[in-house]
Amino acid sequence: FLFFLIFLPCPLLFLKENPDLPGEVSLSVQLTQGNFLCIMQAEEVNMIKIDGNNLQLEDVKRVAVEKEKVLLSKQAWRRIKRCANAVDKFLAREDPIYGVNTGFGKLVRVKISDSQLSELQKNLILSHSCGVGEFLPSHTVRASMLLRLNVIAKGHSGVRIDTTQLLLDMLNKDVVPVVPSKGSVGASGDLAPLAHIALVMIGEGKAIYNGRILSGRTALKKAGLSPVKLGAKEGLGLINGTQMMSAVGSLALLEAENTLRTAELSLALSTEAVDGSSSPFHPLIHKLRGQRGQILSARRVRSIIGAKKGKRVQDPYSFRCAPQVYGAVIDTLSFVREILEREVNAATDNPLIFPEEDLVLSGGNFHGAPVAMAMDFLSIAMTDLSSISERRIAQLLNPEITNLTAFLAENPGVNSGFMIPQVVAASLVSENKVLSHPASCDTIPTSNDQEDHTSMGMTSAMKAVNVVKNTARVIAIELLTARQALLMRGKWRKKLNPIMEELNKLADRSLQDRPLSEDIERVAEATLNGKLLVL
Repeated sequence: FLFFLIFLPCPLLFLKENPDLPGEVSLSVQLTQGNFLCIMQAEEVNMIKIDGNNLQLEDVKRVAVEKEKVLLSKQAWRRIKRCANAVDKFLAREDPIYGVNTGFGKLVRVKISDSQLSELQKNLILSHSCGVGEFLPSHTVRASMLLRLNVIAKGHSGVRIDTTQLLLDMLNKDVVPVVPSKGSVGASGDLAPLAHIALVMIGEGKAIYNGRILSGRTALKKAGLSPVKLGAKEGLGLINGTQMMSAVGSLALLEAENTLRTAELSLALSTEAVDGSSSPFHPLIHKLRGQRGQILSARRVRSIIGAKKGKRVQDPYSFRCAPQVYGAVIDTLSFVREILEREVNAATDNPLIFPEEDLVLSGGNFHGAPVAMAMDFLSIAMTDLSSISERRIAQLLNPEITNLTAFLAENPGVNSGFMIPQVVAASLVSENKVLSHPASCDTIPTSNDQEDHTSMGMTSAMKAVNVVKNTARVIAIELLTARQALLMRGKWRKKLNPIMEELNKLADRSLQDRPLSEDIERVAEATLNGKLLVL
């Protein structure tokens, strides 16, 4: 392609946008010699194309964290346009439509005149932008923007082409609204957090652009964008749904999956360090029980530690029962993934517009119960994973188990070894236990009892984030403790060399006492990101 442009004389280059399909840009190149015509679609291989139905959790991370660009499919743009036209048609009939020509919540009985429809949507965003607390990380906000775009792409939200295009452009140009983390009860969805995103779209609020916090209007201007004036239904179409809790939950699950796989490596290192038996990982044991996660985890760990007798008839439960516990965590995370994969491709608006059926239906798809319960289950599973890891850390510090010095200290007494890292792990596990109290079983009625049962899904999701990060820190402490034991022993299976080498890159291998905080945090971060999955 570049050869033709450079070496053939007088090339004519035309770049045109299809006005009916925003985001789908065609590049036409016509060369005067040879009548050569080349038409290319600007759908680059590294762009994520969304259509409302096929978004993967891994795609969420690629867009949210790695900042890959997003493209809406042609079919999605057609559905968006058809749904927006349907809203206009329904309004012409003058029938009451919740949140379109009526008030919100308990004010549903208040009829709104045509001249006030746009003001109604703007005021919805202004009034709902009242979140409080520390700001959500930019990658979490980016994830929620992607999920909201995916909902709109389904063609049931009633958001116009121009408004959708602005949200897409903000994501691709990395204009990230500043969103407080507290204020959602998970029904009607994540109203307050999502309102802070829409706030920037109308030129209000604050946003991060090029690393600076600016006013929403200034951030848009610097990115070459302009605010929109919301039409009928559009305010609701931007904030009514579970996209913030789902964004938080999706990113937490991906980190939890990496942490679980890394925990299998820490188990293998610890088993080697205490000269443990491979018998508890024998496939015949797990076949008899038939639990899929248990079978899988036992197979993976046994492939690392090999077949060996060990020096004890039976190892402590934290070693011997690890496949059963890990297996339960695997099965739990599988369930959570299934729920989230459905939710990120779900229409969660109210009311929902059905252009082909000529219907507007009010319902409760915005209720966050599925995500809330899944996030609570995730917290419980990861807490148990951290708990069994902490017990192995304690066993590694026991001379009767390892035949090494107490607390794995070089010159005990002068050095304390890993005495206090185990205390830190105990603290983290205790905090996890508190955070694992389910939020989804709580509900506080809102909106004068119109919204009389809520999910607390955002609370469940935010708790899960903290539990996952705490668990990664506990696993990091186990990895460093097991490495210390192996270094003191001076030998280990060659199969373990890759993980030992990775740990040596992240943490000083000296056996002498030293501050371990930064080492632990580096190994924990590598755990969350899956960078230690080298076996």
